[in-house]
Amino acid sequence: MSGRMVRVDAKKGARAGAPQLRDVDRVEFEQVVRRVAGDGARGDRVLEAGERIGSGAAAEYAEYLRAVRERRGRGGPPVRGAGLCAGLFGAAGFGLARVTVGGGGAAAAIGLFVVVAALATSFVTFPAKALARAALEREERRRRQWLAALEREARAVTQEYHESAEHAPGGAQVGGGAAAHENDAGGAGAGDTGAGSAVGAVSGAGAVNDPASPNAEAPVAIGGGPVGDRTPVTADPPTPTSAHVESALVRASARLPLQDGPFLGRDQALSAIARWADGPRPDGRGGPCVVVLHGPPGAGRTALAVRAAEMLRERFRVSCLVNLRGRPSDSATSPPETALSTRDALLHLLNRLGAPKQDLLFRDPASRDTHLRRLRQQYQEHVAALSTVLILDDAADAKQVRPLIPENSASLVLVTSREPLELTGLGNGIETHSVAVGPLGAPDADSLFDAIAGAGPHSAGDEALLRAAQGLPLAVCMAGAAVARGSIGSRLHGEAVPETVMGVSYLALDPAAARLFRRLVLVGRASLGPAAAAALLGEDESTAGARLAVLDRAHMVEQVHSGRYRLHDMLRGFARQCLEEEDDARERAAAQERLIKDYAELAESVIHRVEGASSSRSVRTVLRGAASPHGFETLDAALRWLDEESSFITATLRHTDDVDPQAVQRLVEALCDYCLLRGDLYRLGEIAELVQTLGRDSLIRSVKLRTGIAARQLGQLDRARTTLSSLVSMYREGHNEAGAARALCSLGITLHHRGNLPEAAAKLREALDLQRPDEQRGDRAWTLHALGAVLRDQGELDEAWELLHTARALHEETESLHGQAWTCLQLGQVHLRLGEVDEAEEQLWLSQELYRKTKDGRGEAWAMTQLGRTRLLRGEADAAVRELNEARGRHRRHEDARGEAWTLYYLGQALEDAGRLDRAEDALSRARHMFSTMGDRYGHACARHHFGRVARDRLAGRSGSLKNSGFARQLLHEARQDFRTVGLPHGEAWSCVELAVIDAGCGRIARAVDLLEDARELFGSLGDRSGGSWATFLYCTLLPLSSDDGGRVARETLDRLLNDTEAGVHPLARENALRWLESPWIDTQPDGPWPVWRQGLAPTRTARDVLGVTVRRTDSAA
Repeated sequence: MSGRMVRVDAKKGARAGAPQLRDVDRVEFEQVVRRVAGDGARGDRVLEAGERIGSGAAAEYAEYLRAVRERRGRGGPPVRGAGLCAGLFGAAGFGLARVTVGGGGAAAAIGLFVVVAALATSFVTFPAKALARAALEREERRRRQWLAALEREARAVTQEYHESAEHAPGGAQVGGGAAAHENDAGGAGAGDTGAGSAVGAVSGAGAVNDPASPNAEAPVAIGGGPVGDRTPVTADPPTPTSAHVESALVRASARLPLQDGPFLGRDQALSAIARWADGPRPDGRGGPCVVVLHGPPGAGRTALAVRAAEMLRERFRVSCLVNLRGRPSDSATSPPETALSTRDALLHLLNRLGAPKQDLLFRDPASRDTHLRRLRQQYQEHVAALSTVLILDDAADAKQVRPLIPENSASLVLVTSREPLELTGLGNGIETHSVAVGPLGAPDADSLFDAIAGAGPHSAGDEALLRAAQGLPLAVCMAGAAVARGSIGSRLHGEAVPETVMGVSYLALDPAAARLFRRLVLVGRASLGPAAAAALLGEDESTAGARLAVLDRAHMVEQVHSGRYRLHDMLRGFARQCLEEEDDARERAAAQERLIKDYAELAESVIHRVEGASSSRSVRTVLRGAASPHGFETLDAALRWLDEESSFITATLRHTDDVDPQAVQRLVEALCDYCLLRGDLYRLGEIAELVQTLGRDSLIRSVKLRTGIAARQLGQLDRARTTLSSLVSMYREGHNEAGAARALCSLGITLHHRGNLPEAAAKLREALDLQRPDEQRGDRAWTLHALGAVLRDQGELDEAWELLHTARALHEETESLHGQAWTCLQLGQVHLRLGEVDEAEEQLWLSQELYRKTKDGRGEAWAMTQLGRTRLLRGEADAAVRELNEARGRHRRHEDARGEAWTLYYLGQALEDAGRLDRAEDALSRARHMFSTMGDRYGHACARHHFGRVARDRLAGRSGSLKNSGFARQLLHEARQDFRTVGLPHGEAWSCVELAVIDAGCGRIARAVDLLEDARELFGSLGDRSGGSWATFLYCTLLPLSSDDGGRVARETLDRLLNDTEAGVHPLARENALRWLESPWIDTQPDGPWPVWRQGLAPTRTARDVLGVTVRRTDSAA
């Protein structure tokens, strides 16, 4: 096997984008990519992304190469050791022959010596062979892990290519939607005011298009064929194959515990599991195969289950493990630990398997039974389409397991427990088996011991320690590691039981490592890294990491994944007993408090780098511009750290009874803000439940603020409004003005998303009045840009411009990258409303770059949607269709139904501009339905308006008359009423204009004139000279039909319009007015039908895009 590193050459049958690999690995790399992406153009394109695929699996490849080097390093010693032994014994035999030559016993002596030499050589080489076999197995495991990582990355790239191909103009797909997440704003300025920061003004709302809801609409696919070719609407298949689910499944498989070291004595069990998994099911049905692995603690039940999952990776591409915590406490002094409830287990599995988040957040105890029934149904429906290995670890009894068995899924369920479980009666299509996982046989135990302890001979004490392990793999490994560190000597005492091995291993540790071992009990079952170990010991991270490595080599912790460890369940009771005997209560409390305080500072420093300072998180937490004392030299490193530690932090919050409440609150708030940033609503629900048990009012209010924001993310706007309104009252009763202002800000955003723009503006202004103190300038920045978004949608661009520039300056001052990103997004949309495309693109590209920097994929999708709008304003309809379809795919990937709805809205406009009116209708109809489902009256009004326009133009284009526009008129009339309700005069004015076109075309001249007079008044109230010019032009075309001197008045009015030199008049309205004045119609056919629509002089869709208002731009704002 060559170890040469090569760069793959595209001319040699691979792709230039491939990573640097060894020759033999390059072949496997291409095989994986081809298997995932297929042959042909798609496979070629995915191969071109080889650098990206390889970098995503770089860590696994490095581990694989390290295993290769270690195996080669071990490959020589057995042969060299055997040769050395043969040489030494050969020389000794030759000497012996010389001494005994001539004697009668020479032949016998030499023969005996040869036998002894052979035995000795075998004795020396046997452990070395075991080590070599273990190294080879480790190399193979690392190779499989690398190939699995490659497959994961290749699937992600293939999915992106597939979605981009789906969304190309030739086959534009629109529709779908699951759970929605935060977005701000509506209308032409749809966007988000933030992403869940502590200030409460950060996340906008979305809505969940719950597939289980009776109002849910199946996603539709709209083709992109030629104009007039109406393609049937088809529903997407009801299978959980979205990119979100796919990425969740990959993460679930990656979370299985690492399996390092030799794995002996379980070949027969693995073969049986593989045979059962691949065998036919009872009655020929496709139900699951259930295997119960039962045995004593330390026998390796979990290791066997994980090894089986790895072995069957090709058969079951997804693996998921949930610890049911069925084992009772291992010590009389241990606190009781309850088994995981069915509801919590279902929530855990649904979260790991990528189910929609609708039921993962809210966990009302009053509706616990109803919630549990809904979870069971959702779980069975979700898992039915998956081929999964479910590992239900450490089950207490059959009652705990039964609800977790997927009834209609061709999955493998591996259940581990201490005792056999009676799982009969699960169903006719469910096959059950049982495997007893007992101690290893003597040969396997000896081989495992030698592989860990090294070559013998071993002393009597070593052999006694091995016997005390009683064949339990964990105890044998601990015994071997203790022997490898030195002679057992007098440390071996007591009975020959595994507890003796634990004691010997513990005594063999240095004092610092022993202290860390016993303090691991303080963090429960969570895995931890060097940062937590440093807090427990009061040492720096590098030293604490070395202590963890010592425990790992002693087999007293298990490595969950690279750099993270957890205490073996078998050792938990022993460690707690050591802690209680050797650390007094003061030392234990100090370690626990140090852990919480250190993590509060760490988590706050990470959130500060994204969200900046606020009234609850000041600049004290981190000095920007320098590496933090914990090594976060970059934002990317800080976010990665919090990604890894979030589970551990949640677990530590369960052990904070005697810890400083202020430190606990800081940690909880930082973790909640992280959950909102990442969309981890499952964990947020966990925290919300946890703080209820702590009973601290300030903590409950703080978490309630975040759950209110999360309700808005899920599209539950009524729940969010109720929660946040009550929270405002609670903060005011407690005289906490900063908290009341944050709640008011988030309430204002919620009202904005409901389409109640005047009330939203009032709440946000009320929040600003409370945020005048300097220490609240960070909160004030978020409120300012939220208010700017509302005013932009109301058409108040002048004040919106000023507020957004002030907000951006404050975000920069308070070091909020996320706030700057959202403000740039809002400013870009203001530029779009002003028709300033170049300036809009600059702001939108800047926002997209900031989103990438803060790892906010949802924000990136919103920036992409708005960049698609810039294509519309440039007149590049086909390019807009492509970009908006790509943005829609991004929104769906992040379960952002609100983002998808607004993208569909703009996609409908792009399809209209491209001449595909049928497809435009489908897209706008779908957007209208989604807005209605989520309760966004503003978005619903916008979609109704444009749907009515397109329906009118399509039908009139076919018939040549506007007289078949009854349905379109109804839509536009309803849109006008909606715009008036939500307080949007600009939208109402344009609905009046479009209604007037229909009425005038149908001969209802008086009604059309009234509508245009209303429109002129509304445009005038806004100062919108562009819309006003269109209303004036159309009004003048009707005057000759409505009065005797109408022609004269029309000419005078239009002359003034044409001679108006002030900015804002729409150029096409001016051009059409000139054409109309020059036509003979006004003089020759004053009593004829209204000809404006038939002559193509009516306003086009793009007329509404730009507001003809003047914005006062100060030097500081510009």
